[in-house]
Amino acid sequence: MLSQQARPYIDASVPVLREHGVTITRTFYKNMFDEHPELTNIFNMGNQASGAQQQSLASAVFAYAANIDNAGALGPVVSRIVHKHASVGITAQHYPIVGRHLLGAIQQTLGDAATPDLLSAWEEAYGLLANALIDAERQLYDQAGIQPGQLRDMQVESVVDQSANVRSFILKPADGQPLASFKPGQYISVEVNLPDGKRQLRQYSLSDRPGLPYYRISVKRETAGAETPAGRVSNWLHDNLAAGKTLRISPPFGDFNPDTESAGPVVLLSAGVGITPMISALNQIASVQPQRRVIFAHAARDSAHHAHQLDVRQAQAAMPNLSVVNFYEDLDAAHAALPGYQAGRMTVGQLPVWDHAQAPVYMCGPLPFMQQQWRDLLALGVPVEKIHREVFGPDMLDHLI
Repeated sequence: MLSQQARPYIDASVPVLREHGVTITRTFYKNMFDEHPELTNIFNMGNQASGAQQQSLASAVFAYAANIDNAGALGPVVSRIVHKHASVGITAQHYPIVGRHLLGAIQQTLGDAATPDLLSAWEEAYGLLANALIDAERQLYDQAGIQPGQLRDMQVESVVDQSANVRSFILKPADGQPLASFKPGQYISVEVNLPDGKRQLRQYSLSDRPGLPYYRISVKRETAGAETPAGRVSNWLHDNLAAGKTLRISPPFGDFNPDTESAGPVVLLSAGVGITPMISALNQIASVQPQRRVIFAHAARDSAHHAHQLDVRQAQAAMPNLSVVNFYEDLDAAHAALPGYQAGRMTVGQLPVWDHAQAPVYMCGPLPFMQQQWRDLLALGVPVEKIHREVFGPDMLDHLI
């Protein structure tokens, strides 16, 4: 628990962090990477280039300060951070490095306003958070039966194009030993050694059900945007990973776990490549609860960019109580004539009726998509505790900041 001496300084930091948070985190990352370039092999340098990582840390620091006594609000955020850290091999030895450079960045950015008492309060607060993360990450490593950063060789059995920009890779253990179990919604980290010598790790949801003799991941080729660079890892995977090649991966991690075992109704919403964890959940329900009432809704640019259509058709054949609704921004005449297709972006009011008070709703997709569905679901009367999101980076803190 934070001491009474430190508390006023942390409380007073909230408006300062709102104003200067991104400047602090930019300074933090620059200084840390200058002193410890080896850490660029762990951190997502694509997010560094786009600014997403700096925003993510700024949001996390601000949310921590603003909710330091609200364990209920911080708990889910901490859980997701812990799973992400375990997937990339963060160890207790990393935390003193991060702490020293974070405090240094606060001091460098705030200047004389960063008094010794303020820095001492943040040192205490950071220490409490670091110890909680270290303990939780150690438990995940023990549960997985691995050392931090331990990866496993997988052989690519096959490659399947799921849409115009999403490609699936079927992975089997190179040593022939059994795969670690996982829950639908979880992800693995994959390791790529880029041509410039950089080692990078990326997380991809497992896109098929548990219990199969392989893992499947479905990777969207990330092209350059107006303000963001092309995804180096996703493009490398699309251009280089073929059947017979080897890929090193982490065990499955992640705390977004749709309930696939219950008999009651469930709603699965997705957009774009956010369909991947939902397909894992859908395929598992089709296997263990094929009579279950499921609403499966997906939003895509058009049919060409709609991934995993075959999985959905197979689930429809096995699940008599599955309702599928597809929303295409560019709906062609052929699909407009078919049942289950809507023009435009997803609107939950156009979905089949369900018991809003009882059925859990799970969603995954770009931040604007999930923010809109969140607002619309609440407006329909869906209790907030029934809404679950798979989110990464600063997106997962938007309800706190």
